[in-house]
Amino acid sequence: MPRPARSPRPSSGRSDSGSFSGKRARPRGDFRTRQPAHEYELEVLPGLENVAETELAAVPLARDVRGLRFWYPGDPERLTRLRSAVAVYRVQAWDVPRPRGLLGNQQLGELVAFLREVVEVGGQQSFRISAAGRESAVMERLASELQTALELPHDPKEGELLIRLRPEEGGEGWEVLARMTPRPLSARSWRVCNRGGGLNATIAYAALKLAGQRDEDRIFNPMCGSGTLLVERALLGPSAALVGVDIDAEAVACSQANLKAAGREVEVAQVDALHTGLAPRSFDLIVADLPWGDAIGSHRSNAALYPEFLAEAHRLLSRRGRLCVITHEIRLFERLLEEQVQHWHARELFQVYSGGHHPKAYLLHKP
Repeated sequence: MPRPARSPRPSSGRSDSGSFSGKRARPRGDFRTRQPAHEYELEVLPGLENVAETELAAVPLARDVRGLRFWYPGDPERLTRLRSAVAVYRVQAWDVPRPRGLLGNQQLGELVAFLREVVEVGGQQSFRISAAGRESAVMERLASELQTALELPHDPKEGELLIRLRPEEGGEGWEVLARMTPRPLSARSWRVCNRGGGLNATIAYAALKLAGQRDEDRIFNPMCGSGTLLVERALLGPSAALVGVDIDAEAVACSQANLKAAGREVEVAQVDALHTGLAPRSFDLIVADLPWGDAIGSHRSNAALYPEFLAEAHRLLSRRGRLCVITHEIRLFERLLEEQVQHWHARELFQVYSGGHHPKAYLLHKP
């Protein structure tokens, strides 16, 4: 492997009035601000709220932002490209004291129209309802009415149009949240190959953003597995070099398949991450999702692997480089940081809760 080289509460926007000088003046500003706005809410993994709020702040036209809830008048397809969110929901509230009120003629008609607009965007082929008491007679009747009106099958377990009912936020009615996409946003379209213990893509995105995105970085992803970190970094933008390695040939093939599906060309090689043979100071950013000791590896093997990994990473990292580590072996890793304080300055980026795990991400620098 060659050494990497540097190189319904919608509101309408108000049109500005123009003056006449022979021809009608064009309205000033973005025309989308004059379109009806709808309310949305993001679902994120607990621990990544700040990352999602930062990404949301960069979405043009998003307004009245309250944490992960906001109004947006633009094309909702833009929201489905958010990479830190698990899902994006359109939200609408009804002034009814309990879900039974949604079965009234007017309310049911409004609910069906609301859900049809979501399906026009997402193209869902079935639906399911998530609510307290979803097996009650009221929910069964609501599902039956929606199945007829929407002409979509009700699939309680796998329905693509996820409909959530809950008490209205800050009100006395009930609100409905409809997921804009058939699958969660975290289920990336590029993931054509899965491996046990694969990293959630939203966690990978968050770690890469917080580690710092620089076009001039030479980036190394040891133990790349299915390539989640490689794909997410390649999609962020250019870098001087991006290289991944894994000792398992099947993992290398899996990474390459996912990179191809994402339309990105990245060097991935079958190499032992603990003995790369690369020259010292070859990289400016090393990012690694280390084995957690359950799906991949064991606690006993990690006790030997982690110190060796830190030693090789220290050798490969440039003088002002960064090492970003994601791990569920928190006690082991933090003990090693205490023992190697002369080699590393470290800070915690986040702790996230996902799939019964609570891994942390750390950013390390040489002193």
